[in-house]
Formats: sequence, structure tokens, C-alpha cells
Amino acid sequence: MIDKKKIKVMTLFGTRPEAVKMAPIVKAMEECPQIDHKTCVSAQHREMLDQVLEIFNIKPDFDLDIFQKGQSLTQITNRTMEGMEEVFKKFKPDLILVQGDTTTVFSGALAGFYHKIKVGHVEAGLRSGNIMSPYPEEANRKLTGVITNYHFAPTEEARNNLIREGYKKEDIYVTGNTVIDALFKVVDNDYNFKDEFLKKIDFRKKIILLTAHRRENLGKPMENIFKAVKRIAEEHEDVQVIYPVHLNPKVRDIADKILNSMDRVHLIEPLDYVPFANLMNKSHIIVTDSGGIQEEAPSLGKPVLVVRKETERPEGIEAGTAKLAGIDENNIYEILKELLTNKKSYDKMANAVNPYGDGKSAERIKNIILENI
Repeated sequence: MIDKKKIKVMTLFGTRPEAVKMAPIVKAMEECPQIDHKTCVSAQHREMLDQVLEIFNIKPDFDLDIFQKGQSLTQITNRTMEGMEEVFKKFKPDLILVQGDTTTVFSGALAGFYHKIKVGHVEAGLRSGNIMSPYPEEANRKLTGVITNYHFAPTEEARNNLIREGYKKEDIYVTGNTVIDALFKVVDNDYNFKDEFLKKIDFRKKIILLTAHRRENLGKPMENIFKAVKRIAEEHEDVQVIYPVHLNPKVRDIADKILNSMDRVHLIEPLDYVPFANLMNKSHIIVTDSGGIQEEAPSLGKPVLVVRKETERPEGIEAGTAKLAGIDENNIYEILKELLTNKKSYDKMANAVNPYGDGKSAERIKNIILENI
């Protein structure tokens, strides 16, 4: 009996969020005897990416190491595509897997297409409906879709978006979101923080976890978000706000101007994935403009206020686990106040059913690849 030839699969990712969501897939591929798997990282982010690689014990076979301080989107695109060209000379996969909507995703998919390699898009079909928000992510994911052969949609809503855009139903697979796979591996209800500051936090208080970094929120929108949070902290003695401040100097300037020197608002350095996931688990409410957190927090029973004008993750809004608060100061303030003072409103969000997955998405994707390639 002749052994079936192994399927050659490459996973490519370059930022911390991508690494978190791809880690369960990497592990599923590595454990599968029918797959010859290689991992490639662009290092669009460097330090934050390396943290996740260490957490999940992933050793890349190829590292493009493209990161440069102050790099432009054009530079990221060019360096990723040129790097992938060299990688493909050493390992030409049957399939390249990319995840989400970063510039690494689009550049890697395009490089694969140019080399006539099939593309699998993990977390396919997310749409905000506004090409400039989030920027450049909405364009990246739409452009990636055009050259994708296998669309791994996290939800039925994402699948329907792709069908509306004319993609073949037989090329779309609803898998759930791999971020839930990763989250379940690292959250521990008995987790003890190593960070000296977090060790001292009284988690019996109502902790508001804040994250804000989106390009489109820089300036007045971010000022509005911070002012709303500031008002809440000033008025509610039982509230503590923790904000791991993004490394972007523009974000830090706004945070320092509005939130610094407040007793109940704590500006801290960005956290590694594991302590951040466990901080989410211990928080009362999460205020964020992030994408992944909109998926993670509902799995932990945490109400999410999405401080953006639109979201490509409407499932959380529809399920009641998240509210689209926008970027108006008074609106953000009023929603936060309601959740802090009305237990019925809080419990309704905290107990809503999570629409994003069951922790078995990577296994589904692996099986789809085995059956179809």
C-alpha cells in the first residue's frame, strides 16, 4: 500500500493578535501526521509577537523579521512579499494559511497567489461596511477574500457576508473563532499575577478594563472615550480603571493628558497575552476598540462596550454580549453608568450566549484541509 503524500501547509502571521488566533492551528497542524507543516512569521510586530510564540511554544521555521520603527504600510507590504518570495524558494506549500486582516495577511495571501499557491483565510468574512474603518483592516480582509480558495468563516454572519459578495457557498466553512481555542488554554480562575501592581489590585472592586488604539480613533474620538471613563472613575468610588496603554506615542500623549494623575485610573504598560486574558477574566466591564476582545470577553461573561462607530463583529451586539457605544463622550458615559448601577442590565449582558465558538475551531479547520486538499 502506497502512503498518501503529505499535504504541505504553511501558516503565516505577523502580529500578536494573529499569533494568538493562529497558535491553536499551528498546534493542530504539528500534531497531524498527514500534514507537512511550516510556520512563517513576518514580525510586523516584533516584541509582542515573540511573547505569544514563547507562551505557546511555537518555533517559526521562517522569520522575515520585517519590523522597523515607524514603518509604513507600504514598507510592510513590500518587505513581506519580498520575504515570502524567498521562503517559497525553500518550501512551496500546497496551502498558505493567513488569519484576519493585517497588512501581513493581505501581503502574504497575494504572495501566495503570485506563486499559484492556494490560500486559506482564517476568520474570513468580517465586514464593517466602511472601507476606511477600521483602516486598513477592512480593505485588507476584503482584498484577501478575492484571492482566497478556502474561506474559514467564524460565524454564520461572516459566511452570509461572503455569499452576498458572490463567493461560492462550497468554498466557505463555518468553523467558530480560534481565539476561543486559545483563550480556554490560558485562563485560570485561580491565576496569580506576577506584575507587582496587579498583585495589589482589589478585584472585589468593579474593575473597568480599557483598551484603545485604533488609528481612526486617534484625536477627538479617543479624547471622548477617555473623558467618559474619567467621569465614571470620578463619580464611582467602587470603580477602578486599568488601562494597558498602547505603545503608539500618539495614544500615550492623549492618555497622559486626560487620565494621568487620577487615583482610580491606572495607566500601565502593555501586558503579555496570558496576564491580559486573566485580567479580562477578573474585570467587571471591558471598554475597547479592539476586534479580538469583542470575541474573547463574551466567553468570560464580561459585558463589552465597543467604542467605535461600527463593528465587523455584529454577532456580539445581536447576542447582547456587547454594545456599540460609538465615540460620543456622553453616550459612552451613560452606558457605563447604566451597567454599573443597574444589576439587571449588567446581568443581561454578562449572561448572554457567546456567539463566537466552542474552543474546537482549529480542529475543524485541520479536518477541512484534510478532506479538501
